Amino acid sequence: MNLLISAPFAEEAKGILESKFPGLKIYAVARMAEAVDFIDSIDIMFTLGVSDDLMKRAEKLQWIQSMISGMDSILELPSLKKDIILTSARGIHGPQMSELALLLMLAFVKRFPQNMRNQDQKIWGRLEVSLLFNKKVGLLGVGAIGKEIARKCKGFGMTVYGIMSRKRDMEFVDHSFGPDGLTDVLKEVDFFINVVPSTPATKKIIKEKELSVMKPTSFFINIGRGDTVDEDALVNVLKAKKIAGAGLDVFCKEPLPKDHPLWNLDNVIIMPHMGGKSDIYMEQVLPVFEENLRRFLKGERKDLINLIEA
Repeated sequence: MNLLISAPFAEEAKGILESKFPGLKIYAVARMAEAVDFIDSIDIMFTLGVSDDLMKRAEKLQWIQSMISGMDSILELPSLKKDIILTSARGIHGPQMSELALLLMLAFVKRFPQNMRNQDQKIWGRLEVSLLFNKKVGLLGVGAIGKEIARKCKGFGMTVYGIMSRKRDMEFVDHSFGPDGLTDVLKEVDFFINVVPSTPATKKIIKEKELSVMKPTSFFINIGRGDTVDEDALVNVLKAKKIAGAGLDVFCKEPLPKDHPLWNLDNVIIMPHMGGKSDIYMEQVLPVFEENLRRFLKGERKDLINLIEA
């Protein structure tokens, strides 16, 4: 079988896998476009993404292991054949995503953006700041990422409210709610962190009605997916100062257009969808692929980790 690895660390990953799977012919490219000359011979892809043109040419392809959690870009490809097996890297991003959530919360309570603006102007301005200690944080989505955020929040002495698909007791979550508890949590917390993926059920799950019940001193943080929030409603709420601010790593359109009103709001922190990145990404994602590769080659194809059900 022929395996294609497409990633900045592809050559390093190839070296590791060749010793463990000597029967595979492995191609390594930094960018998927470099695979055009041999894409028609590939059986397995281990990749960040693939264009529809290359998908159309990949006539032998049996399985795609994505290196990321969200697979919308692959699932929406017109040339994706129904019999191609799809698996994701869901579950590996807890460390980096939780650190981003803490970074954004700390930036707001310590007024870090204003401090940096003062530094640029050589202003010695000792601003009034607050603590995360004793604050309340709500998590929309308590999967692998949400659990790790909750664990770290407890380390800061915060009270954690978790909204999940089914209400249940969970370690590090002080108050658990099902989906019908969304408004109750929004009214109560000082920080509300959206971690949910993009699905038909979560499209614009946060609208102006939900945002408007938040306290004027509270902050909204989105590290899930951009289309889970009504972005126009969020802009309106922020402009009207109905909430204290927003920390955003994901947007409906990316890159965020230069004329988007979010750029001009001083109560917003904009991050360029970097929450899932890390300096040890290969070490995080490779074990998932290795285990799946063992199972795939043994014919255990219905038992793959993070199998995307048709």
